[in-house]
Order: sequence, then structure tokens, then C-alpha cells
Amino acid sequence: MKTTRAGDPGDNRKWVVFDAAGQPLGRLAVKVANALRGRNNPDYTPNVDTGDFVVVINAERVKLTGRKETQKIYQRYSGYRAGLKKTTAAVMRERHPDRMIREAVHGMLPGNATRRKLETRLKVYAGPEHPHAAQAPVAAGSAK
Repeated sequence: MKTTRAGDPGDNRKWVVFDAAGQPLGRLAVKVANALRGRNNPDYTPNVDTGDFVVVINAERVKLTGRKETQKIYQRYSGYRAGLKKTTAAVMRERHPDRMIREAVHGMLPGNATRRKLETRLKVYAGPEHPHAAQAPVAAGSAK
């Protein structure tokens, strides 16, 4: 029996749309990360990038369970002394709702050069409109 190796799909990648409205942040991030890596494809290979383009809409309406709205802290560091900035999830949702999903997906991707490559195919929008209609994206539930 001959072993087959998955190839890079190149321009034949699918476009998948996820609606974040009312979905828990972590559960949505797992589905998005798996679609970016290609784990939903039958020819998934960990060392070959077979993933799809992913569009996430309604990022401002993603659900946080428990008291995470006030207790979850997002941190960033400028590199300078006293340069640590802390932001609660409520403030992050108000100012940059797309970053909540981007950071959750970032943590679920492998921590190597593959991560940067995969993150370029992630498109997140706060509202229900997105400019990728020409690519004919498929809704996430029907993208089997």
C-alpha cells in the first residue's frame, strides 16, 4: 500500500464563515483554529498547511461565561519599564471586539512559524458584514 502525502492546496482553499453571536469564546476559538489548520479535512497532515480561510462575523456579540466580563484580563507589554498594560474583557469588547477572538485563536494554534502563517488567513469583523462575498464563503455548519 502506498502512502500519500497531502499537498498545499494553494489557491483552492475554501472560505468558511463562523457567526460568533451567542457562542462561548473558547468553543468558537477551537472550531476556528481547527478550520485554520485543516483538521476538518480528510487529508489533514500536521506538518502540511491544508487549512481554509476563516471569516468570523459578529465578534462583538461573542459570549463570555461566568464573571469573565469583569475578571478576565488581557495584558500587553511594551518592553519598557512600567510598560505593562492591563485591560478587562468588557473594555476590550467595547474598543476592539475582534482582538478577543484573535487572541483566543492565537493561543490555540501551534507556537511556531506555522502560527503566523495561519493567522494571516483569519479575518474577524465586529458586525455582520464582511467584504469577502466574492470568495463565496460557506457557513461553518455546512462546511463539512
